[in-house]
Amino acid sequence: MDEKTSDYSHVATIVAASDASRQTLADRLDTVLRASGTVHVAPVRLLSGDNKFIALEQAVNSGDAATLRRSLEDEFEGIADVCVTPTRNRRKSLLISDMDSTIIQQECLDELADFAGLKAEISAITERAMAGELNFEEALRERVAMLKGLDITALEKCHAERITLMPGARTLVETMKADGAHCVLVSGGFTFFTSRIARAAGFHSDQGNTLLDDGQTLTGKVGEPILGREAKLAALQTEAARLNLKPSDTLAMGDGANDLAMIEAAGLGIAYRAKPVVAAAADCGISVTDLTAALYFQGYSDSEIVWEN
Repeated sequence: MDEKTSDYSHVATIVAASDASRQTLADRLDTVLRASGTVHVAPVRLLSGDNKFIALEQAVNSGDAATLRRSLEDEFEGIADVCVTPTRNRRKSLLISDMDSTIIQQECLDELADFAGLKAEISAITERAMAGELNFEEALRERVAMLKGLDITALEKCHAERITLMPGARTLVETMKADGAHCVLVSGGFTFFTSRIARAAGFHSDQGNTLLDDGQTLTGKVGEPILGREAKLAALQTEAARLNLKPSDTLAMGDGANDLAMIEAAGLGIAYRAKPVVAAAADCGISVTDLTAALYFQGYSDSEIVWEN
């Protein structure tokens, strides 16, 4: 980053698809910053322009970063993802991420339910739980109970046939690891899937819930205690303490209500294509591009990113 940015309080970053006009994005960014009354560095810094994204950032002095973020989000709604972060300590040393609908494109439990012919019923409960309308633990027990008797071979079939990484997932994890960060996958889903997804995406470790079986079929029970909202927060705090990190050194990311506590506690909380309650609580959100945006928000440029093969 340009040395001059150390004189400024925040950095505003926008990330758009590569077919957007770089100059138009820069002009609109400049217009919003001027209208907000911030003092900013010119010209804007280009983080990406030759790959699949255009990413621009500009250092600002802002006494009201939240208002500036809202102004930028209004300006770039549907066009670009926006983040306003403190200038100092932008790159995080710990990544704690949700799995379902964040690191992978599916909800594992909903896909597994399809093997029992119950996807519609279980997906409806999942949607309400992720929106914060239902108690997560109770909703998980209810959904797992509906799968009682399902042959355990459905787990491997589900993973092999239905589950895919989110675009940018491996790029995000491998780049942060290359920069020295520790990466942990923490999910309200199941260890059968978290172990495999963590390995595929490159996470150092994973945590999840345990589906119980009798050796042939699912029993309809989940191992206790259930890993939910407070357990995800505890994972963030425990890993940070183990690594001797401050909360400001951490990044937490997710999409559902059970991710709220860790997103609010992290130095950078990112809502990924999230429910409204989560998007409102996070420091910034990704809904237009992909998980690579989380790197640009931290100030990585294309030359520093470990791209997926």
